[in-house]
Amino acid sequence: MEDSFMNQLKQNNPGETEFHQAVYEVYESVLPVIEKHEEYRVNRVFDRMVEPERVISFRVTWVDDNGIPQVNRGYRVQMNSAIGPFKGGLRFHPSVNQSILKFLGFEQIFKNALTSLPLGGGKGGSNFDPKGKSDGEVMRFCQNFMLELSKHIGHRIDIPAGDIGVGGREIGYMYGMYRKIENQFSGVLTGKGVKWGGSLIRPEATGYGLIYFSQYMLENINDSLEGKTCIVSGSGNVAQYAIEKITELGGKVVTASDSSGYIYDEAGIDAEKLEFIKDLKNERRGRIAEYADKYSSATYTATDRSLDYNPIWKHAADCAFPCATQNELNEHDANNLIQGNVKLVAEGANMPCTPEAINILRDNGVMYAPGKASNAGGVATSGLEMVQNYSGSHWTSEEVDRRLQVIMKNIHDSCLHAAQKYKANNDYMSGANIAGFIKVADSMIAQGLL
Repeated sequence: MEDSFMNQLKQNNPGETEFHQAVYEVYESVLPVIEKHEEYRVNRVFDRMVEPERVISFRVTWVDDNGIPQVNRGYRVQMNSAIGPFKGGLRFHPSVNQSILKFLGFEQIFKNALTSLPLGGGKGGSNFDPKGKSDGEVMRFCQNFMLELSKHIGHRIDIPAGDIGVGGREIGYMYGMYRKIENQFSGVLTGKGVKWGGSLIRPEATGYGLIYFSQYMLENINDSLEGKTCIVSGSGNVAQYAIEKITELGGKVVTASDSSGYIYDEAGIDAEKLEFIKDLKNERRGRIAEYADKYSSATYTATDRSLDYNPIWKHAADCAFPCATQNELNEHDANNLIQGNVKLVAEGANMPCTPEAINILRDNGVMYAPGKASNAGGVATSGLEMVQNYSGSHWTSEEVDRRLQVIMKNIHDSCLHAAQKYKANNDYMSGANIAGFIKVADSMIAQGLL
């Protein structure tokens, strides 16, 4: 059954390796559920779930600062709306293609279902690269991107947010164009500025939620993050606020990275050093190497693409949090983490661990949290931003943070309960996949064949 299904999937979606990987990870977990419940087989729920409701591809033309027309490709993958309007980020990066967006959209179905908020799954973006572009160039691209995207979204239809390459600046330019096109002020994008419809804690939410989820995992075995040495990859919003929350809870973070390399600071990244990283990456858009120039306790290692492993994962640590990009942690890295006595690996990025790495971690008793559960804090707080927009409310940061903690605790407990119910012990990956699948599958069956 498994081989036949995957062979058909690959035949229908040739060359989409990231999408194949994401589907197989879920399918492997939910097979026992499908086999136990005839209604899922009869209604071919999973076959329908892997097929997007629609995939939109469009041309984006814009003019650079030299007056030369440029052409990029834009996408929106609307995967599943069984439990609510499509919800998922926009990614601007040269690597963006249909396979990556389908994998992200597919993951988003289950992530959103786990939050308990009424949100479907989607993803979008463009192969446009904001790096090295002027504010004017980014604005012109975003405005032209939204000219087409606006035809397919709406605050009760599809509510995009930010992702890699799409921060507050990009959301602002796109929202301004949408508001002008539609002549209305609505909650059609999340991640907006606090002064114009955004929510407090939204920039922090994915990183904070990741650490809340990890703390609940440790509490389940009567442990905590206090005194733990932690490796964090990345240096964007997710990594920054993961570092901040780990430090608040008494842990010590010794690494941060970007595409150029990583820093190792044995003394730990304290609050002052973290403020330097935030200014470096958010305001000056600099490189992480500058950290080692400023702090003598740190060493910098440049990225060596000839290696079949990432040396950031060779350092001894209790916990590891991959927060950069997909497939950044492979089987070689997983073995290095085990040799360094890692006890917990929780994903801050989307699918940062390869299937081989995940198997090695689980086989060696490492507690592993998949991104669809552990990094759901971002979309959860986007959902809270939507609630505030619908009601015309504006909650305090304390109220949003309190709700975020409750949501992450509920996600943790749902994963654990589903895993135990289907004899997967305390396997958070199986639990997350099963809990998300059942909620969406039941909703699809209740609504008939659509």
